Order: sequence, then C-alpha cells, then structure tokens
Amino acid sequence: MTKHTDLSLSRRGFLLTSAVVAGGFAVGCSPASGAKGGAGAVFNPFVRIDAEGVVTVIAKHIEFGQGTHTGLAAIVAEELDADWSKVKAEAAPADLDVYYNTFFGKGNMGTGGSSAIANSWPQYRAAAAGARAMLVEAAAKKLGVAASDLTVKDGVISAGDKKATFAELAGAAAKLKPPVEPKLKDAAQFTLIGTDRVRRLDNGEKTTGKAIFTIDKKPDGERTALIARAPKFGAAVKSFDAAEAKKVPGVVNVVQVPSGVAVVAKDFWSAKKGRDALKVEWDFAKAETRSSAQLFDEFRKLAATPGPEKVQSKGDAGAAMKKAARVVKGTFEFPYLAHATMEPMNAIAQIKDGAVHVWTGSQFPSIDKPTAAGIAGVDPSKVTIDTLMTGGSFGRRANFQADFVADAVAVAKAMGDGQPVLVQWTREDDMTGGKYRPMVVHHVEAGLDKAGNIVAWKHVIVSQPVLAGTPFNPPGQPDGSVVEGAHKSPYLETVADHDITAHYAQVGVPVLWWRSVGHTHTAHAMEHMIDLCAGAARKDPVAYRRQLLAKAPRHLGALNLAVEKSGYPKSLGRGHSLGVAVHESFGSVVAMVADVTMAGGAPKVHRVTVAVDCGIAVSPNQIAAQMEGGLGYGLGAALYDQITLTNGEVDQKNFDTYPSLRISDMPAVDTHIVPSTNPPSGVGEPGTPPIAPAVANAVLAATGKATFKLPFKPA
Repeated sequence: MTKHTDLSLSRRGFLLTSAVVAGGFAVGCSPASGAKGGAGAVFNPFVRIDAEGVVTVIAKHIEFGQGTHTGLAAIVAEELDADWSKVKAEAAPADLDVYYNTFFGKGNMGTGGSSAIANSWPQYRAAAAGARAMLVEAAAKKLGVAASDLTVKDGVISAGDKKATFAELAGAAAKLKPPVEPKLKDAAQFTLIGTDRVRRLDNGEKTTGKAIFTIDKKPDGERTALIARAPKFGAAVKSFDAAEAKKVPGVVNVVQVPSGVAVVAKDFWSAKKGRDALKVEWDFAKAETRSSAQLFDEFRKLAATPGPEKVQSKGDAGAAMKKAARVVKGTFEFPYLAHATMEPMNAIAQIKDGAVHVWTGSQFPSIDKPTAAGIAGVDPSKVTIDTLMTGGSFGRRANFQADFVADAVAVAKAMGDGQPVLVQWTREDDMTGGKYRPMVVHHVEAGLDKAGNIVAWKHVIVSQPVLAGTPFNPPGQPDGSVVEGAHKSPYLETVADHDITAHYAQVGVPVLWWRSVGHTHTAHAMEHMIDLCAGAARKDPVAYRRQLLAKAPRHLGALNLAVEKSGYPKSLGRGHSLGVAVHESFGSVVAMVADVTMAGGAPKVHRVTVAVDCGIAVSPNQIAAQMEGGLGYGLGAALYDQITLTNGEVDQKNFDTYPSLRISDMPAVDTHIVPSTNPPSGVGEPGTPPIAPAVANAVLAATGKATFKLPFKPA
C-alpha cells in the first residue's frame, strides 16, 4: 500500500521532510510523548534502555516479514553506538499522534509504500542521537570528565581507564533534557549500517516457533468464529437457518454481521463444521455476475479509445504517429491477482467495559482504530490495538474498510458477552474474498523514425481504481494505482509527442493495492514495449535503453551494474537467452537481467542478476532478501497466477489452482547494491515489477514472440 500524491517522493521533498522531522526532536521525542511502557529508562518514544543495558527500539511499523524491526533497530543502534547483541525491537502502541508515518502525515500511522525505513530514517536517527547525547552527559558527570573527551562504543562510554555502561547510566541520563538538534553521524562513521552484521532480530523466535502471530494469540476466554460469506461479490444475506449449525458440538452461537453469518465456537474446527452445516439464502440482486472473459472483452474495447482521465500529454502524439516510419503496437492483459499471504486474514476483538481491545497484524492502525470504534460505538481513545507479527501482507492488511478487524469487532459486538473472539479466514475465504490486484488492460502504440528512435507514444490504460475518491488520491491527480510507472516514465522524457490516458472501469469485484501496486503492470507494459521497439529498430535492447535513459543517471547506473555483473551479452549455452528490465518504484531503481530457457513453450528462469539503487543500504542482507522475495513473488504471479470469475464466482479456491512459486522454479539470484549517499528508499516492493518484463524480454530474444498476456503458463 502506498501514498500516491507522488509516490516516488522527490529527493528535494525527502530532504525537506527530513529537516522538519529532525528539527522537531525535542518536542516530538520528549519522554512524555507517548513512549511505550516497560522496564527500563525511557529516553523518548523510540528508545528505552533497561538495567541490563538492553536497548529496546519501539518500532512504529509492523513486522510482516520484510525486516522492518531489524532495520529500525539498526538505525538506532548505529547512532547510539549500542552493543548490537543487546538491541531488540517491539511493536509500538497504536498512538496515531506519536507513531505516525511522516510521509503520510500526522495521525496516519501505517506501514506501506515501502516507506518504513525511508520515513523513519531521520526520525529514528535523531531519537538515537539525542539519547546518546544524554548518556554522554550523564557519563561526564559520573566520571568527572568533559563530555568532549568521552568516546562511545558498543554500549560503553569511556575516557582512558574511566568507563561506564549504558546500564549504569540509563536511569540518570533519561532524566536529562534532550538536545534540540542532536548531532548525527556522518555516513563515513558508520560501523553497523551497511555491514553484514545487521542480521534479522526475529529469526530465532520464528525458527523455534516462539514468535506470536494473531493465529497463535490466545487471550483468556477466546472463541473462534468463521463467517459464511456470499459466493458472489455484492450479494447479501436474504435469510439463514442455523438449526443444524447449532447442533455441532462446540458451537456457541450463530450471529449475522455485515459481511455474512458468523458461526462462533470453542475452537476452529467446531466453527468450521458449524459453518458447513449452516444454510444461507443469498440475495444476488446487486451482485457482480460477469465472467472474466466478458470483463476482458469490455476492457479491450475501452482500451481501443482514449480514456477520459488525462494522465500525461505533450505535443501531438496522433499527428506524430501518422508521420512515423514504423509503428509498434501491443495490447497487454493482466488478470486479477490474490495476495495469498501465508497467514490468512484474522483478528481478535474484545468489547468489555466500554472499551475495545484488538489483537491483530495491524498494517494501518489509523484505519483500524476508528473502524473498530465506529462499530463498537465508542470513542477511538477507548480502542487498544496490540500489533502482532504477521505472516505476510503485500498490501492486503491495509484497506480502507479494515475488513478483517471490522469482522472481529462486529462479531464481538453481536455476541455481547465481553469475551474475545478470533475471526479466522480460511485459505478458501482468503482466496475468494476479494481485495485483489485489479484486472488491467494496456494498449500502447510507439511510433519510430527511420533511425529507430521513438518519436510518438500513445498509451491507454483500463483498470479499476484503488485510490479514486480516497484521501490518498488528491483532487485533479490521476489514480496512481492505475498509472504509476507509466506516468512520468523516464523513457517518455525523450519523446516529444506522447499521450497517456486512462479509463476507470466499474466492476463489482473489490480491489486493492498489491505488492508494488500499479508498477506490477506498468513495468511490464513499458519494459516489454521498449524491447519490441529495440527489435523493430534492429538495435541491442541494452544499448537502446542507454540511449533513452541518458538523462536518467540512477536508471542508467542500475542498468549498467546489472548488465556488467550478468556478463551480458555473452552466450550462456545452447537454448539460453537473456532479458533485461529496469524500473523505478518507491524511490528505488531496480534493474534485472534474467537468464531463461524455453521448455514446453514456457520459460524456465535459471538466474537473475539484480542491481538496486536504494540510497544508503541500512542492511545489505535484508536488501538482498527483499530483492529475492519480491522477485519470487512477482515471478510466481507471472508464471502461473490469475484470479478468474465464472458468472461472478471466483474459480480459484486454494493453492492447488493458485500456486505459490515452487522451490524448483526459483532462480538463483545475485543482488548488487549501487553505492549511494542518498537517504534510504524502499526495498520491500521494488523487486517485484521488473521480473515479469525481464523474463518476457528473454522469451522475446529466444522466440521472437511478444508476451502480451500474463501469466506465461496459467495453473
């Protein structure tokens, strides 16, 4: 999920934001500003040090596998000069005015748009530097030396033979006044950031099974509920018969809620058996009943005409196209995609004594908290959210309806007995429940002159909007979830005559951002078209890109590094071909070179060389892991996955028909980081967009056939 006012966030804007946040340290980071409670001395809302010298970093962003807690802890440990072996992280409370995402604005606490490290970088550095200054001041008083004579290393402050540990100093230091503008380290002084010492803090608990996810949390008196949901989107409950469901041992009650009919039981399997026995009659009067084939046909017809949304225009693309020596055309089709998280949606809610307690993987507390309050009929201040570790999200847990939280609170309210209720979605519920990456069609035409240069570009995008009508889509701006990645593409900077428009299709299927949002489809359309144009111009695809990206140094740098490390264009053996793609999303530029062979008419990806420009690399290991994870996620979708409808009902129910990428299909991945002194930018999502076009371009090199439709080989 992401903020789309200008998702890539200009460097100038980033630096301005950084300056404001750092300058507000004394106010925003005072000990009274909502710091997380717990044993130890509280320095500010982000840093706590206990009597053993353990530094606890209060993480305002959820940990759902992307390594955010470790990254935030590393930022603090570096600036604090703490002993990395004594640093841990815990989730911040849902205090929207203290732990908000600085990119989204005050009151908006949330994780998305690959913004966790990027927006926290100046804030957590300032918090840690301030705490360090307070510790040094306390040490100077304790040791009787000037603060300027003290050095700090691995949680020990010393001057010659005189030493004091963080553990010894924390209590006194936390009582001191924090500096208004703490001095930050120069990047050349970093000893932790950018090194392989930064390893995941949560690996041990996850490996041993001690990590607590929502599915593991068991508050006293908890019951489990499963909800019978309509088989078609937009349908409603007409009536239901709970007689047989209530006969199932363990079933406590059956209640109707806005999303369907909930069967509440003592455990999951009792609830499951009860739901299986439930009889529900549905009202399909307002339901979506079209099939995928019909929808694609309607989308293609729309794509054949300019859209009413004027996204980007320069010159006269129509006139320039008529004068072109050659026109390259392509209509690209992308299906609905499910998020398919390892832990299906779930939440626990308890309404008791006029207050609401929610336990869940809350990606956007600023949405979840008021939603829970509204359903329970209490003030938001009466809602407590415990954010737990989460088995993936890819955007699914951040939606405007907070649907999985709303389910739990609605069931708890309907029960009315003050006991906590876990609403657990089954895999089938999760797969068929909607909130998909939208179905999309692009129609692109590129006009070339006699030398093969692009002189005209016409582009029409058809998609359901995700952001239109929300606070994330400013008035007068196109919906970023539909157009980002094509809008303001560096390739079009060199095209004097170009035009991009969009149709916002109206379909009853609920859609949502999906890992890398609009870039998931625009990257494929743009990058594959560039290869098709290079082929028409009889030019090498890399050389063609270098010419087009001459004024985009970060793109060019990532491209050159990936090409160099891959050995392109050397022969890799009989049947092997290489495909290249480079794309910017969430402030980072990622280039990929895919080594592919063809087997049974489908691609087999053997190795992918990745180069990423993501600013300062806080944790190179985590960056490599995110590139691999994002690449694998995108490759699985590109190879196999699609959500299809038959008369409005979803065809795919589980991983047998919507497979995740198998280990045998995961290529070897070599990740290289472009050296940079810029502030960190996103890495959680940028690894996903380039993989499909890189593979498609390798297929094009091997077969001469374009890939206008994904997936390559439907499951």
